[in-house]
Amino acid sequence: MKTWWRSLQVAFTFIGTVVGAGFASGREVMQFFTRFGEWGPLLILLATLFFVWIGSKVMLLAAEMKAASYEDLNKHLFGDKGGRLVSHLMLFLLLAVNAVMLAGAGSIFSEHLNLNYQTGLLLTMFACFMLLRRGISGILTINTLVVPIMIVFTAVLMTDTLISPGNGRWLSLSTDASPWAAGLSPFLYAAFNLSMAQAVLVPVGSQIGDPKILRRGAWLGGIGIGLLLLAGHLTLSARMPGIARFDIPMGGIALEFGAWIHWTYILLIFFEIFTTLVADIYGLTTQLRERTRIPEWMLTAGLLIVCFFVGQFGFGPLLSTLYPLFGMLSLGWLFLMSRDRALRNGAPPAAPPSR
Repeated sequence: MKTWWRSLQVAFTFIGTVVGAGFASGREVMQFFTRFGEWGPLLILLATLFFVWIGSKVMLLAAEMKAASYEDLNKHLFGDKGGRLVSHLMLFLLLAVNAVMLAGAGSIFSEHLNLNYQTGLLLTMFACFMLLRRGISGILTINTLVVPIMIVFTAVLMTDTLISPGNGRWLSLSTDASPWAAGLSPFLYAAFNLSMAQAVLVPVGSQIGDPKILRRGAWLGGIGIGLLLLAGHLTLSARMPGIARFDIPMGGIALEFGAWIHWTYILLIFFEIFTTLVADIYGLTTQLRERTRIPEWMLTAGLLIVCFFVGQFGFGPLLSTLYPLFGMLSLGWLFLMSRDRALRNGAPPAAPPSR
């Protein structure tokens, strides 16, 4: 039972890291899947296979290498110089993604809570800073609490959709998008999210170390992500195209259920955004701590301040512009991870480079 509980913690952390501002709000599901109409479920299935396969490889390889940060994994994949270059690029990408997360939190405060956008940013930054004082244990704990509740509420929205008049739209929803764009979409989505998630999956794999726990956690987490994607797609498809006007589409859907469900779901969306922000800021802090002598709390505060200024561009524009671009940049990483044979052949992976 103890190993199963640890596997569930890994799975919930995996899900919570991927299910961030774009996913929980519905914008990411719409961008990568729902806009492709009836092709959406097949594209989600392909993305799910990548989450299970590559997510497992990342954590198992990190455990074998005893990797201190995602830079060790990138040096194994790209070589010493290439890995350092990729890690520098990822640092900037993660900063931009965290700015999207923070902007998503601000949008929730302004769009659904009738509070100032800047107030939402500042309150989220403060809560993130305080939780990160607990390190990786705080990340595991908050994901274990939030993710199961999010799964239940997503299932409620999907169930209501399945008994509504538009329940079959996901099978017939038309699209003007190019077949090439549709075919590339699951690769972009998986590449982007997995390359960003390694900032958390690498330290989780390294600290837990048990291959059985990590492999089971990757399967549970990857399948859970796929089911949530499918539930979000079905729910959004039934309300297209009107729901596309919302920055937080899933929050708009929750309005149909009355005030209590709406406020509860908005709170859950915020916490899903918050869990990804916390996890990614932790990964960046871990990476920068190895390069500088700056205290950890100062690095965390500095990263949050940078995200605050980038977040001034707004949630919708940041997500729709940056996420597809980052997906393209992450395809090379996904390709090399899929080809890496260290685990399959039993060959020992390269040791983390000395610093």
